[in-house]
Amino acid sequence: MPHEFDTSYATDPWLTLCKNYPDSSVYPAADFRVEWGPVFHRGRLDGTARVVVIGQDPGQHESIGRRILIGEAGQRVQGFLARLGIDKSYVMVNAFLYSVYGQSGGQKHKDDPGIVSYRNQWLDPLLLNKKVQAVIALGALADRAYQAWSATQPVRAGQLAYQHITHPTQPISAGKGKPAAIAALTKTMLQNWNAALTQLHAAIKNPDRVRALVPYGSSFKPGDDVAIPEMDMPAGTPAWMRSVDAWATRSGATAAAKRATVVITVPKNAREW
Repeated sequence: MPHEFDTSYATDPWLTLCKNYPDSSVYPAADFRVEWGPVFHRGRLDGTARVVVIGQDPGQHESIGRRILIGEAGQRVQGFLARLGIDKSYVMVNAFLYSVYGQSGGQKHKDDPGIVSYRNQWLDPLLLNKKVQAVIALGALADRAYQAWSATQPVRAGQLAYQHITHPTQPISAGKGKPAAIAALTKTMLQNWNAALTQLHAAIKNPDRVRALVPYGSSFKPGDDVAIPEMDMPAGTPAWMRSVDAWATRSGATAAAKRATVVITVPKNAREW
């Protein structure tokens, strides 16, 4: 059976951008996990995208899978796009190429000229493409990234439907392990998402499939998270790396060891032996 895979970086401007990515002189190692390398994007770079999603930074799943938004946040975003009838006509980039280390790293460097300049070199060809109809920013740092770009291209920005939504993992991080708090924050987040879906559903004129808008409930239900499509991943990526199962965790007895160690575990349902 043939397998689809992503071949995005073979042509310019993506080829040149991937050859000339910024290093620790732009992304300080004290605030970014530069040792795991940059993770550039996920989705269509062939000019067919209708929706651009801006995320924050790659996590441990993304560092191993080499595409952004493939963990829990990515699966929730995939489900969000599916409600809009967008199954493949999207492209995703992050505010930061490298995983943020520490709670303040992103805030500290959100306006660094080198970071902003390189990011805008991705956003220009993506967002100046007239096929793109909508932009979705996940969280405050992604919103900041879009606003920085829109200031350089105000005419084009005015033509795009834009929605800044709560980051998919915000309830988990802000809930601090307390089930009641996580449930309340999730309910609030889904209300925010439903409001954005209403605006985006009206703005996207030619989705991959036409579907009636079905809003979220007060909590995530089975099927709300959607697995990452095979076409989004590098050649040979095993299916479990794009499934809804968590398979990568940071581990270590000290902060330094935890930073340096990601444990990969094949999910039980993928162990064919």
